[in-house]
Amino acid sequence: MTQKSKIHIIDDEPIIHEVLDDLLTSEGYEVESSFNGKEALDKHVSQTFDLILLDLLMPGMSGIEVLKKLKKIGTQAVIIIITAYASVESAISAMKIGAYDYIQKPFKHDELLMTIKRALEHKTLQEENLRLKDELKTKYSFENIIGKSKVMQDVFEIIKASAPTRSTILLQGESGTGKELVAKAIHQNSDRANSPFIIVNSGSLPPDLLESHLFGHVMGAFTGAVSQKKGLFEAAEKGTIFFDEISSLNLETQSKLLRVMQEREFMMLGGTKTIKVDVRAITATNSDLEELIRQNRFRQDLFYRLNVIKIELPPLRDRKEDIPLLVKHFLNKYSKENKKDITGFTEGVMEILVNNDWPGNIRELENLIERSVVLTKSKVITRESLPSFLLTTKKDGTVLSQATNELNLKEHIQTFQREAIISALEKTKGIQKKAASILGVKPTTLNEMIKRLNINITNLS
Repeated sequence: MTQKSKIHIIDDEPIIHEVLDDLLTSEGYEVESSFNGKEALDKHVSQTFDLILLDLLMPGMSGIEVLKKLKKIGTQAVIIIITAYASVESAISAMKIGAYDYIQKPFKHDELLMTIKRALEHKTLQEENLRLKDELKTKYSFENIIGKSKVMQDVFEIIKASAPTRSTILLQGESGTGKELVAKAIHQNSDRANSPFIIVNSGSLPPDLLESHLFGHVMGAFTGAVSQKKGLFEAAEKGTIFFDEISSLNLETQSKLLRVMQEREFMMLGGTKTIKVDVRAITATNSDLEELIRQNRFRQDLFYRLNVIKIELPPLRDRKEDIPLLVKHFLNKYSKENKKDITGFTEGVMEILVNNDWPGNIRELENLIERSVVLTKSKVITRESLPSFLLTTKKDGTVLSQATNELNLKEHIQTFQREAIISALEKTKGIQKKAASILGVKPTTLNEMIKRLNINITNLS
């Protein structure tokens, strides 16, 4: 049986109490009455209410004063102001203090009941959002990494166990699975949290320039080196350095990185002085490093040095029970960012999202929810807010998820990705870093997609 909502009427007119008591109890609400501010506040010490109907014009303590005191004591009840026409300006002031809405005397019964219904629905939504946030913060999240699936709970446990250590960590997973988030979580939960966390986009720079960025250089080390410059290893002292897509390093740079990992020291380019360093390394890749070792493209000794603790991040298609949590998280995030009051989804939308395979993983899902929030004109995300590739129509007009045809969906997405990447590369004359910026992805991710989609970039530069 559904619990009755409890409404507190605060008004000095007995006739108002009589009318409202009859009306609200007949609608199934539980009603409590107070005839002045002091009596009302005393009741809030020992009782809780879902909604308050508060008259502004009362002798002694005014409605505005009562409202301020109710907010001060932290009432969770939603408050509707009852006011005469001449006091509408005061009612608006009350809403700025924290009242939900106001209604003018004399009021129509239907109008009042509708306002109460909307206010209670608003309260329920707020409570659900708070519950969800608390749930995400405790049981199902770890530093913005969200998941209730068994595989993600296992990941959380490894993060908790490994974060306080100084061991090197290898994060393995497809693009978009959240490797950078995990690296940041490990750093934030270590004793290095107050020191720098530095990200190295391993595949975005030519080898010589990358080594200069990593180790620094002395003046005159190469053409254009007009002064000495610190490298990222020095900048990360006492902190963490995160190598995103470690597999893209060439063998020579891998050799120099191995020395830093083993000896905890290095020399600047062109320098002769050894520099000691205390830095924890976290690396990430979406490639099979052991296969690259067999192909003589990755050093086996470096692999052993980096692979002390390995964390496998599953693709989203293997943790579909996490999709509703992620969707609600992104919905709250982008509704707030875009100053929209979007409360949820129409029937069937969540099923479509859950049934999709998400080849771009969490990043693709997040981008889609952001797009839907920006484009929707209603207070809920509808099927019409979703991109067409997620939808297909049967002869009877019903809309289903195209994810039920896995092959067609993947082909459609790959075609779209190829066209978008080629267009961006053409605009930037083949400069991948600029193209990645246009596409909203990391340079390493773009490089991996170009390889995976067999895009010939020779004629695009």
